[in-house]
Amino acid sequence: MIILIHSSKTMKLATTKSSSLRSPQLLSKARSLDSYLKTLSLKQLEKSMHISSPLAAKTAALIAGWTDEPIKQGVAIDSFVGDIYSGLRAGSLSEDDRQYADKTLRILSGLYGVIRPLDGIYPYRLEMGYLLPKAKYANLYKYWGRSIAKTLPADGLVVNASAEEYTKAVLPYIDSKRVVTPKFLTKDPITNEPKFVTVHSKISRGAYARWLIKNRVNKLQDLNGFDDLNYQYSKALSTDSSPVYVCDSFGGLGLSIRLN
Repeated sequence: MIILIHSSKTMKLATTKSSSLRSPQLLSKARSLDSYLKTLSLKQLEKSMHISSPLAAKTAALIAGWTDEPIKQGVAIDSFVGDIYSGLRAGSLSEDDRQYADKTLRILSGLYGVIRPLDGIYPYRLEMGYLLPKAKYANLYKYWGRSIAKTLPADGLVVNASAEEYTKAVLPYIDSKRVVTPKFLTKDPITNEPKFVTVHSKISRGAYARWLIKNRVNKLQDLNGFDDLNYQYSKALSTDSSPVYVCDSFGGLGLSIRLN
């Protein structure tokens, strides 16, 4: 089984660094992409990434400092900051869990294409959906093509806990019968009807990946056992390819700074 999540806009340089960290599988393409990003002006970054002038300046500095020098890399799973990673809680995974995650969890990335949890990476900002100026890099879906999908096993279950912006770079090249995409809904306190809440869903996707890892879940029929953050499997709303989980009250309020 493979679990797909995606990178976050916000990153930190993981404190665990080593000259022996493993390189990402598509590093050569990341190097090429980084070399191009280093040529972009502040105005080009601002326009392509739809960001403010101050953020474009910070992004330019981040790009200028990006390196694949081994000693400066940090462990990928500890490098991302965001709601999905608040749910994943990688820092509290045991060493056995981290090793298992390295075999099963894949992080989709605009710059690196795909990252294994224990790969060595450096902070960056590049979302998969950005449209860059130069033809070769203008569409990152075309740039990555089939290369991400080729790094994944040729068969077995693929649990898609990532966002569509990123899965568009890999799912078109995978047999759809292999793919399961969970959905997370929260009951409206007024209507009592399940509804989609963006921040709840993001945290839940990370918590779902964590549950799969810690419980070594690898069979389709076992997916309905997810019960973290007060979620329960809803047979009435689910299909084989899209299990739905509903919570009466969201149990992850303390996991994200946006919900504190």
